[in-house]
Amino acid sequence: MPLTPKTSAPSRRSLLRALGGGAVLGGLAGCGVPAAYVRPGERAVADLSASDKRLAWANWPLYIDTDDDNPNRRPTLEAFEKRTGISVEYTEEINDNDEFFGKISPALMNHQRTGRDLIVMSDWMCARFVRLGWVQEMDRAGQPNVAEYLDPQLRSPAFDPGRRYSVPWQSGITGIAYDRRRLGREIRHVSDLWASDLKGRVTLLSGLDEAFALLMQGNGVDITRWTAADFHKVCDQVEKYVARGHIRRFTGNDYTKDLVSGDVLACQAYSGDVIQLQADNPHIRFVVPEEGAELWADSLMIPDRAAHKRNAERLVDYYYAPEVAAELAAWVNYVCPVPAARDVLAAAKDKDTAALAENPLIFPAAEMRRRLVIARDITSTERVEFAKRWNKIVGL
Repeated sequence: MPLTPKTSAPSRRSLLRALGGGAVLGGLAGCGVPAAYVRPGERAVADLSASDKRLAWANWPLYIDTDDDNPNRRPTLEAFEKRTGISVEYTEEINDNDEFFGKISPALMNHQRTGRDLIVMSDWMCARFVRLGWVQEMDRAGQPNVAEYLDPQLRSPAFDPGRRYSVPWQSGITGIAYDRRRLGREIRHVSDLWASDLKGRVTLLSGLDEAFALLMQGNGVDITRWTAADFHKVCDQVEKYVARGHIRRFTGNDYTKDLVSGDVLACQAYSGDVIQLQADNPHIRFVVPEEGAELWADSLMIPDRAAHKRNAERLVDYYYAPEVAAELAAWVNYVCPVPAARDVLAAAKDKDTAALAENPLIFPAAEMRRRLVIARDITSTERVEFAKRWNKIVGL
């Protein structure tokens, strides 16, 4: 079927809720409370995959390709069903990491099935699931595409060395977006956000997990091993700029509206969003600062007691075939976790589709990759303290 670029959904990077139930459960697990943690031997049940050819998959809205004429049809997913005979119950029920965590945590905490065989969470939330022992290790022997084609830069995050429990669905970059025409100059450094001509025209992301890494990188911090002192230094700086009226506000995905209207000239932003903004305004730029930017992923996981584990593993591996990954990338426009998909797109007959192969926000070049880093996770013991301070600054 033809590869046709489509407008992507708003970013899946969601707002961290202030000291919500998910944060509390994460903290309990970190303190050794046995009720939350599930030991490895208690995570699996009898796999029905061989006799029951189906699976249930929970994902975010608008995070998969759809048919031009019928948005209820999903070509790559339908092709998987036809190829394997596995029926997929696909639900777009994840709108916020913490909200969904709260939705399925009672079952997982009580050693019960969630009714889902596959879920997609942001990596910082994946870290919580892994720590709690609420997801199962995947059988890589049955996932040759993942083993061969997974982006090396995403293969071994600190929370899941070797990606035993998670596989990236899509990836992205948290950097800086700005309107070059309205601003009248380039932005190359995080510190450029604090220039006097941007007073009152800058926004930062409101979510703790989304915001902190880039700001630390602006201070020269190695975000693979940042410390509490690094975090509090960033908070001190942000408080200062809030007091001076330099930061217009803290945002979720709605920063895009401010940038388009011109109310904001520069902001923290996600690479996938900017690709879409550039379609209407080529003067909007996305920059990975000289100091670096955070590379993140939303990842697939198989919850404990999933009844169709092997079927879920087959689906994950299917999406790592380069031709399938290319079709998906042409629609969602995030950083593709399958670099080999670039050649597939480049060979497309459609000129606009082929051009996507050269987009550095879908397939970052080597020079950009050298500045992309996966941040270490906020631990369960750190989260309560850090969220309390950050949310006070942001006004949550």
